Amino acid sequence: MVSHVDPRFGVLLRTLRTRQGLSLRALGRLAHRGKSHLHDLETGTKAPTPETARHLDEVLRAGGSLACLVHQPVDHDAEAGELLARVRASDVSTETLARIEAGVENLASAYATTRPVDLLPRVRKQLAYVGRLLDGRGTLAQRRRLVVAGGWLSVLRATVHIDLLQQSAAGAHLRTAMAFAEDGEDPEVQAWCLETQAWERLTRGDYRRAIDLAQQAQRVAPRGSSAHIQATAQEARVWARLSDVRRTRDALDRLNRLTTNLSTPERAEHHYRYDPTKALAYTATTLSWAGDPAAEQIARTALAELDPHGDRGERPRRSASARLDLAMALLAADQPDEASVIAADAIRSGRVVSSNWWRAREVLRRVELTGAAEAAAFREVYEAYRPESR
Repeated sequence: MVSHVDPRFGVLLRTLRTRQGLSLRALGRLAHRGKSHLHDLETGTKAPTPETARHLDEVLRAGGSLACLVHQPVDHDAEAGELLARVRASDVSTETLARIEAGVENLASAYATTRPVDLLPRVRKQLAYVGRLLDGRGTLAQRRRLVVAGGWLSVLRATVHIDLLQQSAAGAHLRTAMAFAEDGEDPEVQAWCLETQAWERLTRGDYRRAIDLAQQAQRVAPRGSSAHIQATAQEARVWARLSDVRRTRDALDRLNRLTTNLSTPERAEHHYRYDPTKALAYTATTLSWAGDPAAEQIARTALAELDPHGDRGERPRRSASARLDLAMALLAADQPDEASVIAADAIRSGRVVSSNWWRAREVLRRVELTGAAEAAAFREVYEAYRPESR
């Protein structure tokens, strides 16, 4: 298949190159590409391959912004449907189940620190491996373990597609994940499918549907499970977007009761295991969205814990989100200049995923409405890093 290239690729490549003071020849030496080839890429005369886009991304330290503009078209419905058909028809031997389950754990743990554009091919590869294993034979218990692993991988893949603003692909793999979960009779995977849909709806501004999905997830999830806790946190955030302070506080109180005395999981970075250290960051996010005056101090504390040395910390994606939370809180406290600086730093980290970009956009809109001196500089950073819309 021919790669799809967003027309903004050439403009962004030239912007990144000139911002770093590089000529076409100088960039060519760094990237091992010809000057004329780079010129053709910038003018749109030639289309980059995904490999070329990723390489230029690394050379220019673009944080995935170039790679996200080039992708191989995938028939997600056909791919997800084929995998589902195979799982319903086959069993698998027990020897490889441990490798599959370990792979699921590793990928779910990598989510917090890996760029979506880099994680996606790894998840696809593991799913393809599951597909091949489905041709094997095994007991019903072994088959159920494989089905559940396929469910976790499919919901993770859908989450990565949401981060890349690929809603159609996300929908296809969420449907497959839910079918896997039902086939494997795993309510936690089912609940994570609903919670993931709630987050996707929240990012699109469909708050009423997001509330419904978050509450469904809580009903389906085992009481006190990570999915139950995360869905409760999600409900609180949606009520905050609706400016319903009473329901926001009620959901936060329920979240606090669920997480009190909760121990830190063995792999705290695992996306599907609730880490109680996230509670402060979730509270900061929720209160900043609700415009609560308490949000500023909580957001500063959360950021200090995530990034104590100012080097973005061990969890740079969460640090970037924490900076956006603080920026929102600062705007509510009538401090737009500091909000601009903090939010621009989050964007420059390259760790604000596309599905979270609406938060940066909202900060920019509010900063510009204040007429702050830093607004123009913030706009420049925003435009330079802004992801494509799909």
